[in-house]
Amino acid sequence: MWRWMKRAFWAVLAIGAILASAVAGLWWYYHPTYERVDAIPYGERNGKPLTMDIIRPAKPNGLAVAFMVSGGWKSKAAGETEAWLMAPLLRRGYTIFAVCHISQPDSTVPEIIDDVSRGIRTIRHRAKEYGIDPDRIGVTGGSAGGHLSLMLATRGKEPHPAPKDDVDRESAAVQAVAIFYPVTDLLNLDGSTEDLGDGGPPKSFVKAFGSEAQNKERWQQIGRDTSPIYFVDQELPPTLIYHGDADTLVPLKQSERFRDEAAKYDRLVKVVVHKGGSHGWASMVWDIRAFGDWFDQHLQTR
Repeated sequence: MWRWMKRAFWAVLAIGAILASAVAGLWWYYHPTYERVDAIPYGERNGKPLTMDIIRPAKPNGLAVAFMVSGGWKSKAAGETEAWLMAPLLRRGYTIFAVCHISQPDSTVPEIIDDVSRGIRTIRHRAKEYGIDPDRIGVTGGSAGGHLSLMLATRGKEPHPAPKDDVDRESAAVQAVAIFYPVTDLLNLDGSTEDLGDGGPPKSFVKAFGSEAQNKERWQQIGRDTSPIYFVDQELPPTLIYHGDADTLVPLKQSERFRDEAAKYDRLVKVVVHKGGSHGWASMVWDIRAFGDWFDQHLQTR
């Protein structure tokens, strides 16, 4: 009996040591060394400043990833971005630019798209100062952040319609995309809990698109202009999308249809289906390692 208890004790101790080591390893992995500067201005909207946080790794690789910190087109404030979320990218040397915006309904989605575009233009304009390559900028985000990422991927190359300064004359294009469950077609929300079945805007976000969105005729133009699927062309950058097949807010078909549209132009869009995943899942922070692989493949080798 004593021998058995002694063996059990050492077995439990060994298991405990292994678990403690694993926890310590995870804590270490998600707490890389970095420097950050918060609330760097890049413009203004409705009298309010537009800002970004810059999180710079200990050993930068000279490449940038812009993080669209937006959910429901509501942005985190300056300084609120948690660096550990981007640990897999920081450990590879990517400098992270957490681009904030004025949250809807104080700012409309079309205005938000214009503003995050200004954010990319600013990053590119100050590339030498930030120590990054202006021709190799990736973008990431989830949900509304994924949508904004795809708007940059599809429309970022368009010149500013009325440039006011040298920043506006820069391109807002990105060279690689890795995102979670984006809405890609606001005119076809079939299967979404946001679809009223009347062809109008998502029911919980009517005000987010401005007062004219309530006019069904105007909505057709607003919805099209803010839907990345209608702007896919032969210049779409390599795009990775993780999407859950149980997502009822933004159904999986939104990403699948975007992929299929890109295939018409022989552009690479990879959709990874998370089985049983709804609009978010616990292991997303682990999936960002795959985002790092994607950026390594499509930014490092450009």
